[in-house]
Amino acid sequence: MNLNDVIEIIKGLSDAGVTVWVDGGWCVDALVGRTLREHNDLDIAMNRKDEKALQDWLELQGYTDRPSPDKSAWNYVVGDKTGRLIDIHIFEFDSEGNHIYGTAYPHESLTGHAMLGGIRINCIPPDWMFRFKTGYAPAAKDIIDVHALATMYGYKIPDTHKKWSDDDETRSIERG
Repeated sequence: MNLNDVIEIIKGLSDAGVTVWVDGGWCVDALVGRTLREHNDLDIAMNRKDEKALQDWLELQGYTDRPSPDKSAWNYVVGDKTGRLIDIHIFEFDSEGNHIYGTAYPHESLTGHAMLGGIRINCIPPDWMFRFKTGYAPAAKDIIDVHALATMYGYKIPDTHKKWSDDDETRSIERG
């Protein structure tokens, strides 16, 4: 997945009336202002009320379900014939702002904005992205993301995310 693919998807969804928040690695790239690493997919969060419009757009674009170990009604991966993957996280809040369905994003974690490829996007704010990325045992890509966020925003890197693995395949990628 490259930046042009991401922008095309975000614009296409917006044109279809689907509001999305960019999550994951592309969110980190937007927050730090540059592409840090290669990405296999685009992670998006979206309100359940937009799911029908999302499904219509995906069908028109030729996206189909892909296997995913954590697949559920609110978290699934779709792909198109060119190999682009979108990891979809659906949520819903009640009128009081309480989470009532799907991926349990805290309400305040869906308040960020950043620039990505020259367009303004909704995304996870830096403090929440850092919390999310340090909340589990890291893969090499997570360490890259955490170090970039820490450098940009002054966060303290937890011990679990400080060390680079000796066999880390991403060692040649710029680390912020």
